[in-house]
Amino acid sequence: MNKTSDSSGAIGTARALFDAYTGAIGRLDAALGPDFTAAIDMILGTAGHVVVCGMGKSGLIGRKIAATLASTGTPSLFLHPAEAIHGDLGMVRAGDVVILISNSGETEEIVRLLPALQRLDAQIIALTAVGTSSMARAARIVLDISVDREACPLNLAPTTSSLNTLVIGDAIAVALMEARGFEAADFAMTHPGGSLGRRLLTRVRDAMRSDELPFVSPEASMQDVILKMTEGRLGMALVGSADHLVGIITDGDLRRLLVQGADLSVTMAGQVASASPLTIDGDQLMADAEARMQESKVQCLVVTDADGHVEGVVQIFE
Repeated sequence: MNKTSDSSGAIGTARALFDAYTGAIGRLDAALGPDFTAAIDMILGTAGHVVVCGMGKSGLIGRKIAATLASTGTPSLFLHPAEAIHGDLGMVRAGDVVILISNSGETEEIVRLLPALQRLDAQIIALTAVGTSSMARAARIVLDISVDREACPLNLAPTTSSLNTLVIGDAIAVALMEARGFEAADFAMTHPGGSLGRRLLTRVRDAMRSDELPFVSPEASMQDVILKMTEGRLGMALVGSADHLVGIITDGDLRRLLVQGADLSVTMAGQVASASPLTIDGDQLMADAEARMQESKVQCLVVTDADGHVEGVVQIFE
C-alpha cells in the first residue's frame, strides 16, 4: 500500500537536512588548514595528471570532481578502483597525483590498490573521515571530510559525507583556478561546444549573415522598405549600398511611424534612416558583439571593414 507524506512533515525533514548540511560544511571549514594548501601545491607541482578514485557513492562524487578539474585547467581523469586492479591501473603514471576517496578509509577495492600506487610512486591525497585508516596512512596528505552524522534518518546513506567530499573537491578546483589565473577564455577552450565557448571563440564574421542583405535606396518608399525587411528577416533594412551605407531602419522605427500616422507611400527611407548605425569589425569576438548589443538594447549590428564597407549583419535573439 502506497503512503502519502504529510506536506509539513516533508518540508520539516528537508529543512532538517539543510541544517545538517550547513553544519557539515561548517565542520569542513573548521578543519581546513595547511594540509589543504599542501594539496594545492602538490597538484600545481605535478607534470602529470590528477587521478580521482572512489567506489560507490564516493566514486560518483569522484567522477564529478575529476570532470570539474579537467574543465577548469587541471588535467584529470577518474579511475574505477575495481577496474584498476584488472588493468586500468595503467592510467596512472609515476608522479601522478592520486586523490583517493573513502569515508572509512578502508574500502576494500581501494585498499587493494595501495601497494601498487606506492610502487608507482604516486602522490596520494586521501579524502577520508578516519585519519588512522589504511588509506590515510598510505597518503602523503589527508583531507578531513568527517561529519557528526549522516543526514539520513538511519545515519547510513551517504548524505552529509557525500556533500563534504563534493565541497572539498570543488574547493580544490577553484583554488587551482585562482592559482593558475584561469580565466573565461581558458574555460571556453575546454567548452568549445557550449554557448560560452562559442561566444568566446567565435569571431563576428563567422556568425554574421552576409548574403541577400536587405539593402534599400534612400529614395525607396517605406512600403518598399517593409517588403524588404520582411524578405530579409532581420528586423531591419540597410539604407544605401555595401560601399556607402547611409543608415538603417529598424522595426522599431517602423512602429514609431505607424503610431505617428505617417503616410508610408510617400515617406522615403532616407527620411527615416538612423544616420549613425551601430557597427562592429568582423574580427571581433561574438562575446564583444553580444555585450555591445545588450548594452545598446539592439538585436543587430552592421559588420563593416576598416573602410566602412558593409560585410554583413550579426544578430542575437533575446
